[in-house]
Amino acid sequence: MTGAAGPAGRRAPDGPDGPFDPALAAAQEALVRAMTAGAPVPDGFDAAAVRAAAEGILRKRAGEVARAWPALAASYGADWPRAFAAWAAERPTRGSFRDGWDFARAHRDELSPEAALRLALVEAGWAYDGNGEPRRRRAAVRRVPGGVAVQLLGRVTVLGRGTRR
Repeated sequence: MTGAAGPAGRRAPDGPDGPFDPALAAAQEALVRAMTAGAPVPDGFDAAAVRAAAEGILRKRAGEVARAWPALAASYGADWPRAFAAWAAERPTRGSFRDGWDFARAHRDELSPEAALRLALVEAGWAYDGNGEPRRRRAAVRRVPGGVAVQLLGRVTVLGRGTRR
């Protein structure tokens, strides 16, 4: 099996349809970046079609984040898809949970009390710097609307609201 030189000089294997084409792979990568991360539309592609595909992907991402973070989406009501798309247009997805978390952190001052509570509870249970993978916390205390959330060994209790989570 032969192939063209790939990254770091390694040879990419031939595919089922013939030899690996680095130019085609680069064009495909540029197209994906244009549709998912706000990169420029590569030469040879219909810009309107690429923008339409990108808008569809953003709507899908907004729906997935709304399922993972329903209180967050409810904070924005009917404006949720537009608000999320405006924020996410130049950000590649990191998965619906992290996309929602990143959005909520960026818009912390605009959240409804329910969404702010959800964000605080998530941050009480997980350590996340916005870059790496979230990690479970052993213990944490976070302010929440009307009280504080205390998390110890995976169990979160909200004090001051009379609610246990």
